[in-house]
Amino acid sequence: MELHNLSPAPNSKHRLRRVGRGKGSGLGKTSGRGENGQNKRSGGGVRPLFEGGQMPLMLHLGKRGFTNGKFKSVYSIVNIGQLDCFDEGTVVTAELLKQKGIISKIEKDGLKVLGDGKITKALTVKADKFTQTAIKKIQKAGGTVEEA
Repeated sequence: MELHNLSPAPNSKHRLRRVGRGKGSGLGKTSGRGENGQNKRSGGGVRPLFEGGQMPLMLHLGKRGFTNGKFKSVYSIVNIGQLDCFDEGTVVTAELLKQKGIISKIEKDGLKVLGDGKITKALTVKADKFTQTAIKKIQKAGGTVEEA
C-alpha cells in the first residue's frame, strides 16, 4: 500500500451543500431554514423537552421507585475454578486471594465463593458466603468449607 493508492471508503464523502446562492440552487433566500424566527437564527431553537412554557411532562409525572443502596450486600466474588491453583491442604482466605491477585480488593461484606469451574484439590476454604454448588464441589474434592 502506498499513499497514491489510498482513497476514502465508498459513500463516506458527501458534497458540500452550498446554501444562499440564489433561487436557481433551490437553497436560496432562507437557505433551507424556512421563514424568520427563533429556529432560523444561528444557535436558535429551544432546549430538548421544552414544551412552550407549559409544565413539562417529565417534571409533571415526578419520580418513582427507590434503590436501597445503603443496605445492599457487596461481596468480593471468586469461582471455585480459580482456587485450583493452590496446593493441596492450603487454607484459602480472602487475604490470601488478594495477595495472589485473584481478587483486587476485599469488599465490605467479605468473600463469596461461587460454584463455577472444577476443583481437584482438597482445600480448606474460609469465606463469608458460599453457594450450594460450591459447597458440594469443594466437599466432593475432599476439602472443607468454613463460613465466617
